[in-house]
Amino acid sequence: QGQLVQSGGGSVQPGGSLRLSCAASGYISSNVCLGWFRQAPGKEREAVASIGSNSRDIRYDRSVQGRFTISLDSDRESLTLEMNSLKPEDTGMYYCAAQTSRPYCTFASFSAPAWGQGTQVTVSL
Repeated sequence: QGQLVQSGGGSVQPGGSLRLSCAASGYISSNVCLGWFRQAPGKEREAVASIGSNSRDIRYDRSVQGRFTISLDSDRESLTLEMNSLKPEDTGMYYCAAQTSRPYCTFASFSAPAWGQGTQVTVSL
């Protein structure tokens, strides 16, 4: 079984940028779906962005479209989320996720994913 280890995150003022990374050792294969989810206090975990193997099927939630960029380095088994123009409503715990045995990738593909340990992102003045 693989392992998802996250790094990055932190605190930033509105309009700032942060980068999240996820070392996805053992998960990179031809039928894997990888993504980033976030959970704000008192709210359910929601999908932010997803990407399929070979960097296909990239999807973003409407709330982050144009501000966040998800990327996958298959050789380094590394998943990244670049977050720009951050807003206070982006605050939350961010998790990387991996769902195997998926020939294509959408938010609905994450039926029983493996999760990273989570990293906090706080956007405030």
